[in-house]
Amino acid sequence: MIPAGPLRIAARIIRAGGVVAYPTESVFGLGCDPLEESAVERILICKHRRASAGLIVLGADLEQLRPYIAASSTQLDRMCATWPGPVTWVCDASSGAPAWITGGRKTLAIRVTDHPVAAALCRMSGMAIVSTSANRSGRPPARSALQTRLRLGDHVDYVLPGATGGRARPSEIRDAATGAILRPG
Repeated sequence: MIPAGPLRIAARIIRAGGVVAYPTESVFGLGCDPLEESAVERILICKHRRASAGLIVLGADLEQLRPYIAASSTQLDRMCATWPGPVTWVCDASSGAPAWITGGRKTLAIRVTDHPVAAALCRMSGMAIVSTSANRSGRPPARSALQTRLRLGDHVDYVLPGATGGRARPSEIRDAATGAILRPG
């Protein structure tokens, strides 16, 4: 586990509207407060990603994700059966989920992480955070803090040290309404 000092720094930056890179189950991710439009915009610019693509929101537990979703009890049961873990679910977005994270859709991708550093970052930040791979769109994702610094440099306010979870592929993505696999993991 990572010492508390770097986690406190990363959490403070997120709460102040900044962008942090952090390890996840398979790659380094870029994160920020999902309600901070300017931080989300910085991530999209850094990645050269269209806003219409939408983003994943990552939490340490379901309670951190609840403000962003409007899922039925059946959908919640389906999602919680795979969490915490590397399965991302697409479900109906709540009215509180801003368009800059949904990509203007009525749905939102969410995940409860089992990566200890990512989960600790969410807990210390006191919120769910944006989660998208640390890379330019179409390029391989960074798998270490060093790769993140070399590839994204000044676009990130802080790179939280730590190892990824060692998974070779990004998280599986499923449809909460049907259970169908949208992207194998």
